[in-house]
Amino acid sequence: MGAKHSRASSNDKDPKSLLLGKRQKFSSWDDTLLLGKDPRSLLKRGMRHVSFSLVTKGMTDVPDFLWGLLEVQKLNLSHNQLRVLPPEVGRLTRIVVLNLCGNHLKSLPREVSLLQNLKVLFLNMNCLAEVPAELSLCKNLEVLSMSHNCLSQLPASFADLSRLRKLNLSNNYFAHIPICVFSLKELDFLHVGSNRLENIAESIQCLTSLQIFIAESNNIHSFSRSLCLVTSLELLNLNNNDIQTLPDELYLLSRLGRIAWNPMDKGLHISHNPLSKPLPELVEGGLEMLYSYLKDKKHN
Repeated sequence: MGAKHSRASSNDKDPKSLLLGKRQKFSSWDDTLLLGKDPRSLLKRGMRHVSFSLVTKGMTDVPDFLWGLLEVQKLNLSHNQLRVLPPEVGRLTRIVVLNLCGNHLKSLPREVSLLQNLKVLFLNMNCLAEVPAELSLCKNLEVLSMSHNCLSQLPASFADLSRLRKLNLSNNYFAHIPICVFSLKELDFLHVGSNRLENIAESIQCLTSLQIFIAESNNIHSFSRSLCLVTSLELLNLNNNDIQTLPDELYLLSRLGRIAWNPMDKGLHISHNPLSKPLPELVEGGLEMLYSYLKDKKHN
C-alpha cells in the first residue's frame, strides 16, 4: 500500500516541476522557451544599450524568436557553429554592435545593409572568402574586424565607409592592401599582419589620421618612403618581414618615440628583419641614434 502510494505521488508531480528538476541541463534561453516565458525576459537593459547574448551555445542555426526582439542594440552570437546568418538579421535595425566571431560563416546576407545604426562588427575567426558590397551601406560603421578568415580582396564600395576608424584584416590572404582602404580618411587603426603582403603601396600616405599600423609577419621587402609621410603614426609594427634597409626620411615619424619590443607598446617595431649593417646595432641603441644616423646619411 505504501509502495503504491509512493509511486502515485511520483507520477502526480507537476510537469513543470519535473522540468525544473533537470534545470542544470538547459541553458537560460532554453529554459525560458521551454517554460513558455517571453524571450524578452532575457534582454539585458544597460545604461546605454539593450543587449542579447547567445555565446557558446553550440548553435548551428539562429533561433527564430531572435528576429522578433526588435529592441536589441547589442547582439552577441559568437563562438557557436553557425554556417549561415539568415537574411532576417535585417529586421534588427537598432543593432549598434554585432559580434559573430568564432563561427563557420562563409558569407553574409545582403540584408546587413539594413543595419543603418551598426557601429561595431566583429567577424573574426570565420570562413569568409568574401564580404558583400552591401556592407558599405552601413554608413555609421566605425569598427570592422575580420581577422582569421579567407579574404583576399574587399569590394571597391568599402571606400564609402567614411566613418570607419578601426579595420582589422590580419590573418587572411591579402597580397596587397585593398585600394579601397586608402580612401578611409578617418582610419586611425589598420592591422594587416599575417597576410601575403610583399610591399606597402605609396597610397598609404593618404591615411593621414592613422595612428596604429601593424603589418608584421608578411613578406614585405622594403620600407616604403611614403609610410614616412604618415606623421600621425604612434605605433608602427613591421616585425618579421624581409626588410633590409630603412628610408632616410624615417625621422619624420617623430611620434613613434622609441624602438619598441613589447607588441603592446607604442613605437617602432622592426625586429626579426634581415637589416643590413650597421642598422641592427643602431636599432639596439634606440630610436634617437637610428634617426641621427639616417639624417646624416641623407645630408651626406
